[in-house]
Amino acid sequence: MAVRVPSMELNRSPPPLSGGKGKTCLQKPFIVQAKRSGGLEKANTRSRGPQVSEQLKKRAPLVRGTVSPALTVPRHIPLPPYVGSKKMPEIASEMQMHDKETIVHMRAACELAARVLENAGKLVKPSVTTDEIDKAVHKMIIDAGAYPSPLGYGGFPKSVCTSVNECMCHGIPDSRELQDGDIINIDVTVYLNGFHGDTSKTFLCGEVDEASKRLVKVAEECMLRGIAACKHGVSFKKIGRRISDHAERHGFGVVEQFVGHGVGRAFHAQPIIYHQRNNMPGQMVEGQTFTIEPILTMGKDSIECDMWDDGWTALTTDGSMATQFEHTILITKTGAEILTKC
Repeated sequence: MAVRVPSMELNRSPPPLSGGKGKTCLQKPFIVQAKRSGGLEKANTRSRGPQVSEQLKKRAPLVRGTVSPALTVPRHIPLPPYVGSKKMPEIASEMQMHDKETIVHMRAACELAARVLENAGKLVKPSVTTDEIDKAVHKMIIDAGAYPSPLGYGGFPKSVCTSVNECMCHGIPDSRELQDGDIINIDVTVYLNGFHGDTSKTFLCGEVDEASKRLVKVAEECMLRGIAACKHGVSFKKIGRRISDHAERHGFGVVEQFVGHGVGRAFHAQPIIYHQRNNMPGQMVEGQTFTIEPILTMGKDSIECDMWDDGWTALTTDGSMATQFEHTILITKTGAEILTKC
């Protein structure tokens, strides 16, 4: 799951993780948010730019459904430390590093997340609700003896994020039925034996138009190109350059505000992984784990977002389609190992 930073920070020093007036501050779970973002529009009202695509004119805007009560977790399943508090955990400052012993647990968590995601994708079809997907994901995770990491993280009410059409990320599962032609990102994170595994993928629902199919295809390619740039000693900013080059070549926008992050014993940790071109410092180190999870939008002018008043659901301001893919990777001397594979 992504965290959020203000785009104005992309060419500056890393944003502070807490702060007062004028500084970046942690305001919501999964989000690092600046003061300037406080004016985001509420609920289903969002401004649309003057250039509205033909696709948008034909497709009804996303409307929220009813959110059912949070699901329960059996007592024997170990809980991550943030459960029980609605206060958002701080982003851990420690890099998530692994030796031969801990990487075994990290691989197990990531492989479970990948299997759950693959099975969740099989449920995507018209008339299925995102709430049904949440229930299925929840059951798969607890049946494996793991905890669904999003549940209770800073008050998040569900076990998975389901982001449909113009929703960039952090969509809350509800009673809305998937429609023929929708695209949906399912973002799964599991907590197993003290480690988080984090992955997401965008799935096609029924007969999807060619423009949206192309957006989804290029987004996955961008993620893989970002991963291919990774190995010990490489600058983190190379990830954003690779992703931006490929997205722009196809005429798509790369969302700046949502970024990847270190993951392991902590759900969200340093380093922050920018998917746009940036001048942020830092190099990859053998043994560390983090996510790469770019969000692409249908046009270069649609990368800004509005927020529903649930404090989570982020949508493109012009209502154009958005899509995301995510893997957790392990840095090695010669490259990067994708851990979130079945």
